[in-house]
Amino acid sequence: MAVDIVALRKNFKDPHHLITTSDNQTLFLRMWESTKKPSKDTAILILHGITAYSGPYRMIADPLSELGFTVYGLDLRGHGLSDGNRGDAPSMERFIRDLCESIHFIRQYHSKVVLLGHSLGVLSSAIAMNNCLETIDGVVLFSGARTTKPSAYPRMSTGKKLKILFSSIFNPSKPVIHYYREGMVGHDDPLFNFYYTYRFMKITSLRDFTLPELGNMPVFVGVGDSDELFSVESCRALFDEIQSTNKMFYIVVGGKHAEFPEGSWNPLGKWLDEQFD
Repeated sequence: MAVDIVALRKNFKDPHHLITTSDNQTLFLRMWESTKKPSKDTAILILHGITAYSGPYRMIADPLSELGFTVYGLDLRGHGLSDGNRGDAPSMERFIRDLCESIHFIRQYHSKVVLLGHSLGVLSSAIAMNNCLETIDGVVLFSGARTTKPSAYPRMSTGKKLKILFSSIFNPSKPVIHYYREGMVGHDDPLFNFYYTYRFMKITSLRDFTLPELGNMPVFVGVGDSDELFSVESCRALFDEIQSTNKMFYIVVGGKHAEFPEGSWNPLGKWLDEQFD
């Protein structure tokens, strides 16, 4: 059954902003206000993983807001409480504009913005860095790399591949790719997406992004040692690619792709507190 996104958004009472994009669509920006006074003038923008939206990232946002950061979570177009065809992105240009316009929006209220990308959010962060780097002051990349483990996803049949190919030609806005892997969460949450268009999946290939020269920009890369999708080695390889003289690599003992033991975010919080006091 279709979810009435507009009605859910209208009835949402917790702190949030609504961003009107340059093509007159609404993006939903969740907000976790700092609980520490005075608060820091640095905002953290969470960019969610595939199938997800900003809501489940409270596990990260709460401890960071307690340190004095205002934390935001963007629902990508077609996800969560944002407008757009579910599981779709009309073009790479639009994907870029959504990200950069959202960052510009946050900078109206804060002098610095740190991106915190998880999984697909790692790619979103890389895209933002390549297109509006001047608006970004730090980056956290969690649970993402160029290559996944060989066992991460089931093999797709030839028939399914042909169906996807024909759909991409004749009906590109129809979500026909069922995103599935072992250990997925969110099946009981109607705001999670599990079906995607071919053009969305093509735009968001983790293999194809580039990383700009970052100088001394603070960069934190982390991964759970039990991540179902990405090995520690593949995330370390991404870390080694990053051209920054100020970077840190962190392995979460007992951490999975989207599930982390209590206290896992303490090292990140300490690092952010030191970098953005």
